[in-house]
Amino acid sequence: MKRKDFLNMASMAAIPAILPTMENENRKKYKIIHHVFFYLKNPGNQDDINSLIEGLNTLRDIKEVRELLIGKPARTGKRDVVDNTFDVSEMMYFKTAEEQDAYQVHPTHLAFVEKYSKLWKNVRVYDMEVM
Repeated sequence: MKRKDFLNMASMAAIPAILPTMENENRKKYKIIHHVFFYLKNPGNQDDINSLIEGLNTLRDIKEVRELLIGKPARTGKRDVVDNTFDVSEMMYFKTAEEQDAYQVHPTHLAFVEKYSKLWKNVRVYDMEVM
């Protein structure tokens, strides 16, 4: 067996052992996940989507926001339990509930709501405490 093939096999064999550790580290790292779904007044309007994403990216500057993911509905299989009618979604990670509370009243967040709320007709928020 070539050395390169052996190293590839060895690294692949280590993945199952590493994944649980990574999962545990993330559970220790973040305790609050804030997931928001935006339903636009003009569904599918690319200019509105781009504008909203631009606004969401300003929230990265808030120190309490430890991580921010922005996305759109995934093109996964159609199932009754899947809601893919939203236009944009964001998921934020916080270390504590207090950090999430501070984010809610942060001037950058309030400015975001003031400037971009005209784009959406509905917003759904799901906050989760990581177990």
